[in-house]
This record gives sequence, C-alpha cells and structure tokens, in this order.
Amino acid sequence: MRKGEMNATAANVDPSEIAKFEASASRWWDKSSEFRPLHEINPLRLEFISRHVDLSGARILDVGCGGGILSESMALAGATVTGIDLGKSALKVARLHALETGVEIEYLQQAAEDLATERSGAYDVITCMEMLEHVPDPASIVEACARLVRPGGRIIFSTISRSPKAYLQAIIGAEYVLGLLPRGTHDYNHFIRPSELCAWSRRQDLRVISLEGMTYNPLSRQYRLTGDISVNYLACMERPDEGGRQDG
Repeated sequence: MRKGEMNATAANVDPSEIAKFEASASRWWDKSSEFRPLHEINPLRLEFISRHVDLSGARILDVGCGGGILSESMALAGATVTGIDLGKSALKVARLHALETGVEIEYLQQAAEDLATERSGAYDVITCMEMLEHVPDPASIVEACARLVRPGGRIIFSTISRSPKAYLQAIIGAEYVLGLLPRGTHDYNHFIRPSELCAWSRRQDLRVISLEGMTYNPLSRQYRLTGDISVNYLACMERPDEGGRQDG
C-alpha cells in the first residue's frame, strides 16, 4: 500500500457516509451548492480557531478535511497544513483547488487512527470539524487526535449536540424546511452531546478549554457564535505538556 492511501480494513468509517459525500464532491467549492453552509460558517470556524491558537507557522492537521475549505483558509493564514480524509474524490477536488489558488497543502487519504501510529505528537494543532457525527466510533477519533497533537498543543472539534432542539433545527429545519442541506445528511442518533465529547477528551487526558455554540438565523440568513451549545457547537481541548503546563 502506498503511503497516504487508505487502510480500508482498519478505517473507522461508514461506507454509506463516504459514498454520500463522494457523490457530490465535484460541487465542494460551489458556494450555491449543498456545501454552501460550510462556506458560510467557515469564517466563524476560523475565528474560533484563531482565538485559541496562533495559526502563523503552526503545524496543523485537519481531520476529515473534505474538499479543503478549512484547510485552505488555515494555510492562507500562515499555517503548515496537512489534510486527511477517506473520500478519494473529495481529496482530488481539494488538491486541484489548492493548485488553482497556489496554496501548498499536504493531502492524504488516510484514517486518523492510522496516521497516529506514524506521526504521534507531530502537530501543534488538530482540527476536526463537522466530522465526528459521521463516523461509527467518534471516541476513537478523539483518541487519535490526542495522540497526534504535541504536548501543549490544542485540538478543535465542531459537531452537533444530540438534543430535541438539534433534531428540530439541524434535521427538520435545515434539511426539510429550509433546504440548507440535502435530506439524509445527518442521523440524529449519531449526534454527540457536549458532555460526551468532553468525557472522551478527559479520558485521553485532554483539558477542556472552551465550548461555544453556533446558531443560524433563518430571517437574516446569518450564522453567529453564541453561548448556546444545544445544537451546533465548537470545542477547544488542550494536551498538557510533560511538565503539566498549559499553553495560552
């Protein structure tokens, strides 16, 4: 197997989820497509990340990078970025777009768990955005991220809480009423409560630094960061350094 190829037998992956995103991969950078919400929330994601880490010169791993929207924005902010995903077509789109924009990013078709055995502690920052709710074992991804980040480094997650409000807004509202996402994009049973994500993180000796919500106003059609973490939320975790000191 070539370096950078997917180890399909060991991957923590739902084939139906990969197929779903692969089918629409060519539209990843089309801001009028089903990926429009990702383009619209990306400035907020970057704002949250920048608030907790210094992107300039940072070695960053973007887990579940898809077509590279976040990866490119972090590279343009001065970071050295590696993006990993299990979708071959999405990575092809990411590589082509990086060539068009002249941004240097390393893209690998590889599972986080596999990369963690090769590059333990290699990154200053790990980002894993809108991905945990699409894998069979999200706790395994959290563990891999904890192994991949250096002591003193930080991990940024974003996902969706499993709550009645999230079911109404993220599935009924976003997929069936407003049409922001294709129907079937999310499975409510795969949503992750903040308490669950924090418990998995603490199990890996990660310190919870910050939790923040992201809301959508259908009247203004705008997203914003908020203290409400009952639907979409972002989390910053930190791996203590060997001396127990926390960065920042």
